[in-house]
Amino acid sequence: MSERVPAPGDLALIEALVNTLDIEAGADALDTADGRASFGLMAHQVPQARELRESLRATLLAHAGHPAHQDVTPLGELLARAPLLIALDAHDGSARLTPADAEPLLSRVAAAIAQSLVAGTWPRLKACEAPTCHWAYYDRSPAGRGRWCSMAVCGARAKMRTYRARQAGETS
Repeated sequence: MSERVPAPGDLALIEALVNTLDIEAGADALDTADGRASFGLMAHQVPQARELRESLRATLLAHAGHPAHQDVTPLGELLARAPLLIALDAHDGSARLTPADAEPLLSRVAAAIAQSLVAGTWPRLKACEAPTCHWAYYDRSPAGRGRWCSMAVCGARAKMRTYRARQAGETS
């Protein structure tokens, strides 16, 4: 859908997972072997991945100031199932987050969120305001107030609807 540059760092994983569902077309990449393989999923793990995806989408909608599109398991409840440990390198003292025996995709998402919280980038990962889209995107606007995944598609449609409504009101 979007022509945007992918989200920075590990947020690209979250963006890609949320964008496995094309709401407008009704196509779910997790229904395909290639789509599952891109996240290291087996067919039996798809229901949990979908639950995670929709919890993430609800959170990204909230980042953009929009209500959730459906009832979902709160993201915090899912992330509680994926505790992280801090691994320190004995040679150079560098640190990284590692999963503590949890579901691999959930653990990777938890680590990505934790790292983006430290970097301050988490609130910039949002979901498009358009109800037929809700595509995840990284808001690179200077003020951080982007509303659509793409100005050329969803933004243009919304602005045209507003324009037409205004024109209809003036001619009445």
